[in-house]
Amino acid sequence: MSTVFGTDGIRGVANAQLRPEIALALGRAAARHLGSTAFLVGRDTRHSGPMLLCALSAGIASEGFDVIDVGIIPTPGLAWLGAARNLPVAMVSASHNPFRDNGIKLFGPGGAKLSPDVERVIERDLNTLLHGAEISVLPVPTGREVGSLSFDDHAGTAYIEDLASSVSLSNMRGLRIVCDCANGAASTLAPELFGRLGIDTVFIANTPDGTNINDHCGATSPHLLAQTVIREGAALGFSFDGDADRLIACDRFGNVVDGDVLLALFAFDLDDRKLLADRRVVTTVMSNRGLVRSLGERGISVIETGVGDRNVTDAMELNGAALGGEQSGHIVFRRKALIGDGLYSALRLIELVTRSNEDLGELATRAMTRIPQVVHNVVVDDPSQLEAHPEIFAKASLLEPSLGNWGRIFIRASGTEPRVRIMVEGEDVEQVRQVVDDLVEVVESEMAHR
Repeated sequence: MSTVFGTDGIRGVANAQLRPEIALALGRAAARHLGSTAFLVGRDTRHSGPMLLCALSAGIASEGFDVIDVGIIPTPGLAWLGAARNLPVAMVSASHNPFRDNGIKLFGPGGAKLSPDVERVIERDLNTLLHGAEISVLPVPTGREVGSLSFDDHAGTAYIEDLASSVSLSNMRGLRIVCDCANGAASTLAPELFGRLGIDTVFIANTPDGTNINDHCGATSPHLLAQTVIREGAALGFSFDGDADRLIACDRFGNVVDGDVLLALFAFDLDDRKLLADRRVVTTVMSNRGLVRSLGERGISVIETGVGDRNVTDAMELNGAALGGEQSGHIVFRRKALIGDGLYSALRLIELVTRSNEDLGELATRAMTRIPQVVHNVVVDDPSQLEAHPEIFAKASLLEPSLGNWGRIFIRASGTEPRVRIMVEGEDVEQVRQVVDDLVEVVESEMAHR
């Protein structure tokens, strides 16, 4: 595998592209640059998780740092623990990817994602180790200097207690919700959280077996959530991804409410309560232009950044924005967290809906009018080679004027999967689909997996 950090850590097929020796070396390299007194480590529910977590932990301990294993926990929960204890953390997860994939995400002390500069030096040392060389002449820890491994089975409860105390819920009489846990990291803690708050909740996809994470469920497959909400007569539905840093919702009729609409709802709510700092919201280049137009009509400015919640949080910090997020469901409330948190976003949405005393569908309809948008993923051998194919971008430039004033084309290499993502927007949905078809044809011709 390429050991370059993508938009969300290192990721690949477990035991093929992402092998235990890579995890071991990454543990050593990360410990050299992030180590303090100890490391917190956790994972999602993938079958390969324990294998990679053990290798990663061994690498950290071999550099003389103690390792505290908190078990299965959402990524934002592990980041919260890192901030609470001022320790670096490592999460073994491939987020929304299929179970055969896995990944490793690193956070510095304080719970923040690593800067590109820090990632580069860790990557440098990782590659040095993988080629059989040592990364320094420092003596190797031995005896009592070797790091220890311990387990903290109650760390997740501290995170849940913090979430429960962070919102004020009222007027929930008769409110029933559905939660799709994606058979992932939220499968145990989500029932604990909503049970603690006394919310009438139906849970689905919360029986992980190591292979069913994100399998036709979760934030990337919200149809299961929609069907269950309708069947159960629920008022709201929430769908998380494998490591629970995303939220996709649906209303009582099963209509999906994605991250763009959630951003609009939260922005308007914060603005109404004078809590939207500088009246700014951070979005990414993948956000629907309808969101930009809707926020602009309310006098809220939009700061657009690259894909990935680290890019979002960096832009939020730089510009003092209180809210940011992605269409995929990463919603970041700057006063609360440094990354997206699906469980926290769900609680904030319940709070918003019950405060308004309106149906989510009605609120969503008023929040924004979506410009027709189609996103298509093309499987390729090496998405990093996209820039080496100018024919693709030449074709996009030729087609873009046909989409009208609000039309645009965005093509990027995925940082988490072997895919090139094509996004096309325009006022005429049929024209949008035709442009997508034309671009898919040229990407497949130039780069497609064979």
